[in-house]
Amino acid sequence: MSHLVITKKNEVFLYVQAEPHVYYELADQFTFEVPGAKFSPAYKKKFWDGKIRLFNINTKEIYVGLLDRIVQFCKDHEYTYEFLINKHYGAPFEVNEMISKQGVKDYVKGISRHKPRDYQIEAIYDALRYNRKLLISPTASGKSLMIYGISRYFVEKGENILIVVPTTSLVEQMYKDFEDYGWNVGSFCHKIYAGKERETNSQVIITTWQSIYKLPRKYFERFSVVIGDEAHQFKSKSLISIMTKLSDAKYRYGFTGTLDGSQTHKWVLEGLFGPSYKIIKTDELMKKGHLAKLDINVLLLKHPPNKFETFEDEVKYIISHNRRNNFIKNLALDLKGNTLILYARVEGHGQPLYELINNNVTDNRQVFFVHGGVDAQQREQVREITEQEENAIIIASYGTFSTGINIKRLHNVIFASPSKSRVRNLQSIGRVLRKGNGKVKATLYDIADDICYKSRKNYTLNHLIERIKVYNEEKFNYDIVNIPLKN
Repeated sequence: MSHLVITKKNEVFLYVQAEPHVYYELADQFTFEVPGAKFSPAYKKKFWDGKIRLFNINTKEIYVGLLDRIVQFCKDHEYTYEFLINKHYGAPFEVNEMISKQGVKDYVKGISRHKPRDYQIEAIYDALRYNRKLLISPTASGKSLMIYGISRYFVEKGENILIVVPTTSLVEQMYKDFEDYGWNVGSFCHKIYAGKERETNSQVIITTWQSIYKLPRKYFERFSVVIGDEAHQFKSKSLISIMTKLSDAKYRYGFTGTLDGSQTHKWVLEGLFGPSYKIIKTDELMKKGHLAKLDINVLLLKHPPNKFETFEDEVKYIISHNRRNNFIKNLALDLKGNTLILYARVEGHGQPLYELINNNVTDNRQVFFVHGGVDAQQREQVREITEQEENAIIIASYGTFSTGINIKRLHNVIFASPSKSRVRNLQSIGRVLRKGNGKVKATLYDIADDICYKSRKNYTLNHLIERIKVYNEEKFNYDIVNIPLKN
């Protein structure tokens, strides 16, 4: 019977000692084909085989967060294993026995003006007890309170904390949320993004990953805690480089609303942060009254049959279709309440939609146009104004508004551009689910296109099928309405 000896090299990697054949079995077990790899330039030019290898057969190293997967591998193969203690980094697996649910509950209640929900207590408890977790919780479930509770705990222990978020807007929002919870953030927290000083003595740094990923390893040495918000993005090379530079960060927590559904994505993130833990589902939050109820109207526009050679050809046809754009315009103008229209391409679709709607709007309704070129301060102004409005229209790119912008008084979302991304769609839906004053219900209008040629489904109709799968998985209510659309 084979035997594995597992020890920590540092807080990033485990070192595995075993017989030679076991290394090959581990390499096979932890090698995955990356979804969509065949479309990458590196794959097409044969610089890359489209696979990711989480176990390095040369160095015998694997991410610490995959320890549970290693143990399961041993059980499946009936191999024995043992943990060795590294004098500096400790044992591969540790449990903080002093952490109790009641203790966490009392603690969070004592540091926050907002009453924590049971699932938030459970998540903080699980995180503090086991040091590493990938915490999956839907948009609008109160992730910032969970991050706040973890941060306050480690600040009081004298630890230095790095909180990494994807956008400047989220840096500002996280800082503001901490302040709203009742913390003297100015004494403990420092914000880093373009134009901000990177050097600070503050215990907590809230930063965009773009602002720090090129910094030398030495910069990261002082951090013992790292928290990644929108953790599903940490599969990118830049974010992985941050996590590997944090070689002394023992406490690692990733927060995300959803994963893309692939085993590859899940195991990479678990490796970086720790075992995944699903806190609560969207439909449960709705049932408990924490989120607005959601109706989904799939508006399936029936075009004359058309055959497209490529996906790009079809998209160009869709976004430049005058009747389709006028349909979106009329829908937005007819809707009551604040409405968010999400598009994918600024010049090709966002700009024409904005001009079309803005030129036809009446009753002094506010119309905003948001894209990557609009800075964080302006986006925050849009958010603040919308919170005071009743019938504002925001035309925004998925990249700027599908994550990170929280508007409670948002009543409608229109998907103007087709997408099959599970993460993007769920994050986008999350924009409309927050409850506000008098708001108990929200509506998503999913614009889709049937341009079938003979028996062949068009590209974006297949994307709709993927979205429908997500709606079914999440137990969302939806109706499909067929609408004839002539050229």
